Amino acid sequence: MNLSPTIKGEKILLRKPIENDLNDFFKCGRNKELTRMYGGDTHDLQPLTMKDARIFIENILSNKLEWCVEYAGRCIGQARLTVSEDDYRARYAVGLFDPSVWGIGLGTEITQLVLQYAFEELQLHRVDLRVLAYNHRAIACYEKCGFVKEGVEREGAYIEDKFETDVMMSILDREYHVLRDNFVRMDVTN
Repeated sequence: MNLSPTIKGEKILLRKPIENDLNDFFKCGRNKELTRMYGGDTHDLQPLTMKDARIFIENILSNKLEWCVEYAGRCIGQARLTVSEDDYRARYAVGLFDPSVWGIGLGTEITQLVLQYAFEELQLHRVDLRVLAYNHRAIACYEKCGFVKEGVEREGAYIEDKFETDVMMSILDREYHVLRDNFVRMDVTN
């Protein structure tokens, strides 16, 4: 059962999936650059099927804190927090599957909204993530939101016949509280 609350920002709505999200995801198809940023193999990229789209939406529904990202009335991606309550921490992941919205700051707003929820509502101490070192756009977004690079896993991912490096990043509650006045404000409803 999905317990994700609805979180509203200035341009973004983080919410549970609705039926039309299936069509929004399907219309975008598979994107070679996005597949590469996720660490997937783009050599033999197959067309997206409606079954693939349904599995994508079902996976969002199956996670306790995962949202569809709505912008301008349509689903453009997803965001997720995987919380470890014992440690007061979470792993963050976000993906915008619609390339027409890349580079306009939506990733920053989404990340700010999720961090506000993590630190203000869930009272977490730490949020961390892993990102491929070649995903410069994502790294810049995370740094803008206060994430700090804390290490690398050198050549830990084998992608398209080549070893790639992951960057580990995190933000702590005290770092968030210094920055939060600059964040987009959120409105949370259940």
